[in-house]
Amino acid sequence: MGTRLGELVERLGGQLVGDPNLEVIGIAPLTDAGVSHISFLSNSKLRAQTAHSHAAALIVSPADDDFVAAGYGGARIVTPNPYVYFARAAQYFAALTAIVPAPGIHASACVDASAQIDASAHIGPQATIEAGAIIAAGAVIGAGCFIGREALIGEGTQLFANVTFHAYCQIGARGIIHSGAVIGTDGFGFANEGGVYIKIPQTGRVLIGDDVDIGANTTIDRGALADTIIEDGVKLDNQIQIGHNCHIGAHTAMAGCVGVAGSAKIGKYCTFGGAAMVLGHLTIADRVHIGSGSMVSRSIAEAGQYTGFYPLAKNAEWEKSAAIVRNLSSMREKIRALEKTIKTLTNQDEK
Repeated sequence: MGTRLGELVERLGGQLVGDPNLEVIGIAPLTDAGVSHISFLSNSKLRAQTAHSHAAALIVSPADDDFVAAGYGGARIVTPNPYVYFARAAQYFAALTAIVPAPGIHASACVDASAQIDASAHIGPQATIEAGAIIAAGAVIGAGCFIGREALIGEGTQLFANVTFHAYCQIGARGIIHSGAVIGTDGFGFANEGGVYIKIPQTGRVLIGDDVDIGANTTIDRGALADTIIEDGVKLDNQIQIGHNCHIGAHTAMAGCVGVAGSAKIGKYCTFGGAAMVLGHLTIADRVHIGSGSMVSRSIAEAGQYTGFYPLAKNAEWEKSAAIVRNLSSMREKIRALEKTIKTLTNQDEK
């Protein structure tokens, strides 16, 4: 299935330069696009590639349009942010061919009689819905999912196969949770008595807002007493760990393998590179950006870019540097002693 360029621009905006009746069937990278595709230029460093693209149309910024027009003969959609336009166009083309699960409850699903399932929701094979759970309109519960007692799945939210969503937890509208994710596991809470760990019951919930994406095998722990909170628009990649009683602010995004220890409070519009770590009980302000592999060991009160890791080096060089770092304390004492000696000798010479 395809669409006319004119129809696409009517839906998404932008300025069309070219034939509005030209039909395109999808979106593709500059180097791979065929005569029935549109493509996009979001990095000005790649402008030279546009002259060789076979795409029917290109999405370009006003700053790049003159350059592109000089070497490219196809249609152009001029828009301030080509990458965002590409994302929305990709959503549109995906929707044209998407297979929407049919409403209803599969015969093999196990649904408690007290659960409230909207007639427009889809419950897949082997899914389990426990007592008092609420599945809102248009929600999709994939094959093998588990929805615990009195949990709430919001309108239009989709759980892919084999998601575990424990008791009393909630997610708002239009969410996506990918396979293997576990929401509402017990937090890591223990009291130590003479070397023996005594478990602290984890009685809080996980409360997730609207438009939240949660990647495969990501885990979010329920609160110990109060709730773990994930605000609207948060995007979590695969294999992320969010500890108990954390609070993640709206529209914060985390790449794969990020770990956030319990009771950390993270602001809005923050980003975390892959494998970044946040220690527990810290507070991070809005619009803080943490580099990949960084360890956040103190609270951050000011917006900005932060990085905390030793630069990659050849192993021999790294070992040499590590040896120097280990000796810094003794080297500092030696320098102080030398400074004191020099000062004493200088004073003697002046006399």
